[in-house]
Amino acid sequence: MNLFQFLSVLRARRTMVFIVFLSTIALALAWVMLRPKYYTAHAPILVDMRANDPLAQPNYQSIVPQAYMATQMDIVRSNRVAERVVETLELEKDPQSTEAWQKSGGSGSLKAWLSSDLLSGLEVKPARESNIINISYTSRSAADAAKVANAFSQAYLDIALDIKTDPAKKYSTWFDDQLKFARTRLEQAQGALTAYQQRTGVISADGVDMESQRLNELSSQLTLVQGQLTDVANKRAASAGSISEAMNSPLINTLKSSIAAQEAKIQEASANLGSRHPQMIRMQDELNAMKSRLGSETSSIGTAIDTAYQVGRARERELQAAVNGQRARVMQFNRHRDELNVLRRDLDAAQKAYEQVSERASQSKLQALTTQTNIQRLATAVEPLEPKGPTTKVALGLAAFCGLLLALAGALLMELLNRRVRSVDDLSMATNLPILATVPAHNGRESLALLAHAPSRPALAYRGSLA
Repeated sequence: MNLFQFLSVLRARRTMVFIVFLSTIALALAWVMLRPKYYTAHAPILVDMRANDPLAQPNYQSIVPQAYMATQMDIVRSNRVAERVVETLELEKDPQSTEAWQKSGGSGSLKAWLSSDLLSGLEVKPARESNIINISYTSRSAADAAKVANAFSQAYLDIALDIKTDPAKKYSTWFDDQLKFARTRLEQAQGALTAYQQRTGVISADGVDMESQRLNELSSQLTLVQGQLTDVANKRAASAGSISEAMNSPLINTLKSSIAAQEAKIQEASANLGSRHPQMIRMQDELNAMKSRLGSETSSIGTAIDTAYQVGRARERELQAAVNGQRARVMQFNRHRDELNVLRRDLDAAQKAYEQVSERASQSKLQALTTQTNIQRLATAVEPLEPKGPTTKVALGLAAFCGLLLALAGALLMELLNRRVRSVDDLSMATNLPILATVPAHNGRESLALLAHAPSRPALAYRGSLA
């Protein structure tokens, strides 16, 4: 079908086309005039996922954008937020709400029914390629739409803050109990250490080193005394005249020289004098006196050595007892030091546990008292000026376009169901024969006008043949 055929069909069925077109516009106009008006208010919310929580733990995991945004939208659509909106707007006290609930059958609680009714008009969508959540609410009243949208945005902010602070509040109470327990353990460990120090007199582990040093000094003195005592014992066992003290004594050496000289004089005098000669007797008495003094001096040296031996033995026994006592004291101090170290480790562990619990308790209290989140309200919902849906001009424009398409389609359908010859092309297609000539279309009025103004025809005469 070419354009001329199409126009021929429209011309032939122009009445139906106008009827369908005008009917469509009339229906669209009636729908625009009679349709219920719904108003939609929007309250955008910004979710800042780049904001770092100053109270977060060091091992705080980073936020996954898609999952986080989906979670936040689910929170907005949750019954908890809707119930907070019911409480904020005090819908339970509204008689109309109560009446509507009773007409619906009154099943369940009024608050749950109101929450479900509010959620039916709520729409939550994320903005494209951004961290903005659009909270939209649709209602028959523009004022109600704006009021409920703002209530949902505020309830979402409150619930998000509660979700952040409620665990911290519970942890804060639990940490307070743990802090008391840790403080009690710390006090017990400190008391046990103090009581042990008072009982044993061991203040620090440094005293053990001092006692060990004193033990080493006593051991050194004992070794020295034992060496000296061995030397004295050897001298004591030898003859008094052969010891070094006697051999090195100037007096004894002088006496020995005098005795030797006196014996030489007596030997020389004995050749001329008899043994009873007074000079010999005198010389003999002097020699005896010298020998007696030499023996006395030698005996005194032996006595001194024996005395030194006895003193050395006493000193050895004293030092040995001191070494044994000091060794027992060092061993006791070692035991005290080990127990002291155990008590100090217990005290350090209790102190560390107390500090950790105190730090976590302080952090939980700060988190419980925080009033900031990473969610902000970008704008307050305002009363929409136009109802939801297309405007009158847009509706009528769409109706005109759709009516025209519907009219054209209807005309073509009717033509296909009842095909007629309306042009030369239609005749050619119907007969499959070539068209030799065409007669212009008859117009009755034009034909009558032409006949009225046509000239009279001349009379025809018969002319015969001249032959």
